[in-house]
Amino acid sequence: MTRIPLIVLFGGRSAEHDISRITARHVLAAIDPGRYAIDAIGIDHEGTWHRADGALAALALGPDALPEALVVEGPIVDPYALLSQPDVVVLPLLHGPNGEDGTVQGLFEVAGVTYVGSGVLGSAMSMDKIAAKHLAAAIGFAQTTWVGLHRSEVTGAGLEAVLVDLPKRLGFPMFVKPANMGSSIGVSKAVDVNGLRDAIALAVEYDEWIVIEEGVVAREIEVAVLGHTTSARASVPGEIVPGAEFYDYEDKYNAGVAQLHIPANLPDEIVEEVRILAVKVFRAYRAEGLARVDFLYEENGRGLLLNEINTMPGFTPISMYPQMWQATGLTYRALIDELINLALERASRS
Repeated sequence: MTRIPLIVLFGGRSAEHDISRITARHVLAAIDPGRYAIDAIGIDHEGTWHRADGALAALALGPDALPEALVVEGPIVDPYALLSQPDVVVLPLLHGPNGEDGTVQGLFEVAGVTYVGSGVLGSAMSMDKIAAKHLAAAIGFAQTTWVGLHRSEVTGAGLEAVLVDLPKRLGFPMFVKPANMGSSIGVSKAVDVNGLRDAIALAVEYDEWIVIEEGVVAREIEVAVLGHTTSARASVPGEIVPGAEFYDYEDKYNAGVAQLHIPANLPDEIVEEVRILAVKVFRAYRAEGLARVDFLYEENGRGLLLNEINTMPGFTPISMYPQMWQATGLTYRALIDELINLALERASRS
């Protein structure tokens, strides 16, 4: 059987660069080398593309020889020449801006290359939290109360006015987030005005647009969705019980004290409801291939509230997305195979 040329693309210019390097290590270790002709390409913090010869040499010795995180170094490659190879498929394991926000997807579209995951529109709408919340409101998906602000509105006298207005509109606690970032980077929980001031200052370090959300007492329920935009299916739901005040970066990647319950302990009718709703969200946001849809569940209140959709979720074997599919009957390697097959099917229709 002729092997499929596969480019595993990792790194990137965003603050989630290091997370991408870890993800790529695990994907390389799981990919079937008998089925794919693998090329590993790392993008450094300046945006230069490198062939990761060290990772490929380690992989040739066996998956266990791979480092814990792939290193972005090696010969510089021309992205356009790389993507012009015949029949190549790109698996972009890029998180955050310049990775899952529609920018690199636009490059793939212009180059006419087959790639895994959502297209330009789905990626962009899902990545920008303010745009995503406007769409949710327009469609009628229930969500928490929120406010979107530009950096210019939270500087000088504008900041003082915001510090007076937001507690009246949202109350404490509230969460402050960069509009275009993942992995809880730049996210803070504010319980008073001083904390709100600090949270805003942190968020605008990462993005010129920020979103502020009301704090709620709710369970964090996630669903993995897989398939084409109009014919996707949902995994069993999972639940995150944070070890910190909320599921922050340290809790996700360093502390390791969050509890993941897969499947989530929910009544059967809520399981059915959240799976159906996750697929509806996937379609509404024009997602493709994969996405993790996150909800807040107010058991004695508003029920399921859409929190966000992530079109390139954490993808190590211990991440929620692969684990939810594992619990649904799809192994990590089989999941990667299906994602590549979905990309090839989409390309064959265009």
